[in-house]
Amino acid sequence: MRYAQLVVGPAGSGKSTYCSTMVKHATHANRIIEVVNLDPAAEHFDYEPLVDIRELIHLDDAMEDEELQFGPNGGLVFCIETLLENSDWLEEQLGDVDDDYVLFDCPGQIELYTHLPVMRRLVDQLEKWNFRICVVFMIDSQFMVDGAKFLSGTMAALSVMVNLELPHVNVLTKMDLLSKSARKQLDDYLDPDPHVLLSDMRNSKSKWHEKYAKLTEAIGEVIDNFSLVRFYPLNIKDDESIDNILLTIDNIIQYGEDADVKIKDFDEPDPEDGNVDDNKYYGE
Repeated sequence: MRYAQLVVGPAGSGKSTYCSTMVKHATHANRIIEVVNLDPAAEHFDYEPLVDIRELIHLDDAMEDEELQFGPNGGLVFCIETLLENSDWLEEQLGDVDDDYVLFDCPGQIELYTHLPVMRRLVDQLEKWNFRICVVFMIDSQFMVDGAKFLSGTMAALSVMVNLELPHVNVLTKMDLLSKSARKQLDDYLDPDPHVLLSDMRNSKSKWHEKYAKLTEAIGEVIDNFSLVRFYPLNIKDDESIDNILLTIDNIIQYGEDADVKIKDFDEPDPEDGNVDDNKYYGE
């Protein structure tokens, strides 16, 4: 069995930062997490990718082709489709090692996950290669501090869940950048209560809310009644916050439960280093 996180979300939501943070955190826990870059337009990231789609095709290749003449959005879709057409290349690059743990750092084009079939096809291919996958949907917490935006973000997360049909974790990123007042407000939304959301929207005196109050209330109640969406806050400067996210995902994909996990051969750690916990994620 192999394990994977499909890291998705809007542009600028912190996907690549999340991946590099998890790689560094895993290093301290004496385990290996690899990253695959699936963003053909990526310019910079702080990790060394196991596989990089840009070695196969770059967004500029699609946009500068005189016959294709794609724009940025169409070019991104074309690049992912090209990857799928060359799945043997991806399979060779990934190798075939049991207990691999791989993060797939995906592009920031939200329609790839909400309604287009291309990412679902990628998921099907990964499952054929014996990957057990969890989707990690990232959304910037700074854009989720009022009721209307939170409801919109919740619906986007729900669309991804329905389209990809996989175990799913929603992560609110950049919590370390929120002010105390914004953090207090956001705390009320982490376990969405439609009554709280509607109350905030009424107080905003929005003309949209006045006109579509019943629709907003119905959407909120659907989310609440079926317990469809929950968000987990992530502060990359807080080890406990990172631990909580990683442990939640590990439990979902049953990492380490049915096989010996892959452990990195590090030098003997300093016994005074309190950051190393050899047994933390191994089901012991």
